[in-house]
Amino acid sequence: MRYRCRHVTRYDYGDDVPVSHHLVHLRPRPHPRQRVHAFTLRVTPSAALTADHDDHFGNPVTYVAVQEPHRRLTIVAESEVEVSASPALDLETTPAWEDLIGAPGDPATVAQFAFDSTLVTAAPNLAEFARPSFGKGRPVATAALDLMRRIHRDFTFDPTATTVTTPLAEVLQKRRGVCQDFAHLLVGGLRSMGLAARYVSGYLRTLPPPGQPRLVGADVSHAWVSVWCGGETWLDLCPTNGQIADRDYITVAWGRDYDDVSPVRGIIVGGAGHGLTVSVDVEPLED
Repeated sequence: MRYRCRHVTRYDYGDDVPVSHHLVHLRPRPHPRQRVHAFTLRVTPSAALTADHDDHFGNPVTYVAVQEPHRRLTIVAESEVEVSASPALDLETTPAWEDLIGAPGDPATVAQFAFDSTLVTAAPNLAEFARPSFGKGRPVATAALDLMRRIHRDFTFDPTATTVTTPLAEVLQKRRGVCQDFAHLLVGGLRSMGLAARYVSGYLRTLPPPGQPRLVGADVSHAWVSVWCGGETWLDLCPTNGQIADRDYITVAWGRDYDDVSPVRGIIVGGAGHGLTVSVDVEPLED
């Protein structure tokens, strides 16, 4: 499936901002199931300096410096991406989850995702919540899938219930939140059981295939989870929609949590507060 993606971020400031510096995670990352055919980034006012590099996790990042007074900053990212179906995975034949606790794994690709991060810390209440899905000897993929389905069943999507800094304990108590909360909750549950899990940031196709319901999270940046199933196998799970991520999901970046891969972050001088507007459109180019 090939897509054209357009992501618009607009900051409106209460006063002049003479200088601003930003790190942008908006270029989709290539991986074995995803090819990036084109990407453009436009900044208004024009950036005095831009520089591209890959971050610690292998995600493409653009540094942007705007050095003229402005009360509005607009960043438009456009890309064409091709997403292939995942190879068939027999969930029942994945290793028992206990066998992956502390199992050897490349620190750069596996082990670092088993430890605490800024927004996701392993905790007894998260382990207690996750434990019913992790029976003795249960294959890791079926256990993680069961935990994902429980989050989808028991939690309500509510954009007014949380912010990006809402603690997981509060999300667990309220049973409400958005895709970022549910992804953090799934990551936290998996890590609290001793497993490696990545937070994945990206997009969903805006228009569903004929006859299928529209997925929750389209038109904005979306988040889901990738759990390590041994070797080079990772399984992508979307607790917001209660499904295994498929060709409707476009990956932009992955890290330990949202703090590693936020689409736009930066430092400004002045501004006197700001308003933020974000819109995402994902157009399938073939069906």
